[in-house]
Amino acid sequence: MLIAPAGLANVVVADTEIGDVRGDEGFYHYREYSAVELARSKSFEEVWFLFVHGHLPEHTELDAFVAETRSLRTLPDEISGILATSAMLGGDRELLPGLRTTLSALGPAFRVRPLWDSDEQTRRFDALRATALTPTILAALHRIRTGQAPLAPRDDLGVAANWLYLLTGGEPSRAHARALEQYLILTMDHGFNASTFTARVIASTGADVHAALCGALGAFSGPLHGGAPDRALDSLDEIVAHGDALTWAREQVAQRRRIMGFGHAVYRTEDPRSLLLREVAQGLGGPTVDAAIDAEQAIVDALAQAHPDHPRYANVEFYAGVVMDACGIPRSMFTPTFAVSRTVGWSANILEQANSRKIIRPAARYVGPPPTLA
Repeated sequence: MLIAPAGLANVVVADTEIGDVRGDEGFYHYREYSAVELARSKSFEEVWFLFVHGHLPEHTELDAFVAETRSLRTLPDEISGILATSAMLGGDRELLPGLRTTLSALGPAFRVRPLWDSDEQTRRFDALRATALTPTILAALHRIRTGQAPLAPRDDLGVAANWLYLLTGGEPSRAHARALEQYLILTMDHGFNASTFTARVIASTGADVHAALCGALGAFSGPLHGGAPDRALDSLDEIVAHGDALTWAREQVAQRRRIMGFGHAVYRTEDPRSLLLREVAQGLGGPTVDAAIDAEQAIVDALAQAHPDHPRYANVEFYAGVVMDACGIPRSMFTPTFAVSRTVGWSANILEQANSRKIIRPAARYVGPPPTLA
């Protein structure tokens, strides 16, 4: 039997037209476009359209897409009871269990059929609606948990600005909305990461879109995956309190503690997402941004001294937390914000996998005690 490397590292399990990550080059793309350049020049809705339809939209196509998706982001009234219950699930800073519960309940409420039994147009609509509803659900859960009434989405705001409005109830500034939009575009998809692969495995069984998204969210909730942005900012708080970033970093390395926000499973260069988010953070300014830039260099230096043959750089989570904090997003909502964007990528992968009629069913090598033969 051919034995795959631990974690299936570099094992090709499917063909995809959605995008790719080139870790040795420090580059990743959506379809044929650099993801970083899309984040620099396009809106969330334009890139979302690219994931759904495979090309960037013309003006009339974009207008129609915006109108369609904005019509899908209002929650039905009958879900209010489930929202109230779901808001109390999970820990003090975690709302992903509530999102999973709500999405799971919405599947039968909307009579979503299995991918196996649905045509392409129906599958696309189910995925589009689930993606459009995700920020509305998460913001409602946050506001209920904090003793506030949920807000209805505003038809005059794009996805990023609407997310800030739904969370805070205030009019988002153009600078904050654009900074957040760039972050959201950068994190829509990133190769066959754990949550994306989970979504595709579930989709390969013919299950419905909501089931596949809930599975992806389960994988995403882990601290080694989507749960890192707030932890990275916690580390920055420790550094500021310590007063000496380099000494702090050396202490972490000496104690073999993982420094959240640094290193990546794929990139052997600087993370291109982090490079752009550093620019975005500098544009927003503030003491946290200044502290982050100083800390980044100190941590990179400490890691280089400890691992000269395997340099580690800031990954997307480090500056993601800094940018979201500068935009006024509560720390408890960092990972949910990441989920708002990644749902676009998960949905695209679910729909692509649904075109295959082959279930994903790998093998495992048994290494336990020999079985007793009858």
